[in-house]
Amino acid sequence: MFNASPENDTTIIWSKEDETRRMLTRLDVLMSWCRMEFKPKKSRSLSIRKGKVDEATTFTVAEQQIPTVSQEPVKSLGRWYDSSMKDTRRGAETLELASESLLAINKCGLHGKFKIWCLQFMLIPKLLWPLWCLQFMLIPKLLWPLLVYDICSTTVEAIEAKINKYTRKWLGVPPGLSDVAIYSKAKTPNEIYPRGV
Repeated sequence: MFNASPENDTTIIWSKEDETRRMLTRLDVLMSWCRMEFKPKKSRSLSIRKGKVDEATTFTVAEQQIPTVSQEPVKSLGRWYDSSMKDTRRGAETLELASESLLAINKCGLHGKFKIWCLQFMLIPKLLWPLWCLQFMLIPKLLWPLLVYDICSTTVEAIEAKINKYTRKWLGVPPGLSDVAIYSKAKTPNEIYPRGV
C-alpha cells in the first residue's frame, strides 16, 4: 500500500522486505526525476517479524540508511512510536507532566480560584507575576495522551487524585468534601435539593 499525503509525507507499507526495497528504489528514481530528494535522517523504518521488532532489517534511500524507530523514535499525530511498541512508558510520562504542571501552578503567586482557572487554561507567569503568557491548557494537554495511548486506569486515577488534591487545597475546602460538591454546577443548596421533592 502506498500513501502520499498533501503534507509531502510518504508512508510505505508492504508485507515483504524485497517489495519494500523495490518501492523505495522506484521512489528514489521518481524523486530524482522531479529534482527533489528524500531526507533519510527525517525518515524512520519499522520492520516487524513474527510480532517482534526486527533490528537487523534496514532500508536505504538516496544511498543513505533510514534510521529505525529503535534508534530514533518518531512522533506522528501526537503519538510516539518506538521499538517497545508499548504505552506503559507514556502513562508514566503523563503522570509526571501532571505533577510538574500542578506544582508550577501551585508555586505561582495567584489566589486559589485563579489557580483553578490556571488548571483549566494553564497560565504560567513569565518574568513577573502580572505578565501572563497563555502557553497551553493543562486539562486538554493531559486528555490528549489519555485518548491516544492505552494508559491503565490506575495511572488515570492517580492523575485524578493529584488534580483533586490541589483543587481542594486551592479552594480551601476540607479534604473530606465529596467530588460531587466540588465539581457540581449548582450554586446553592436549594438548587441541589429543590423544595417540595
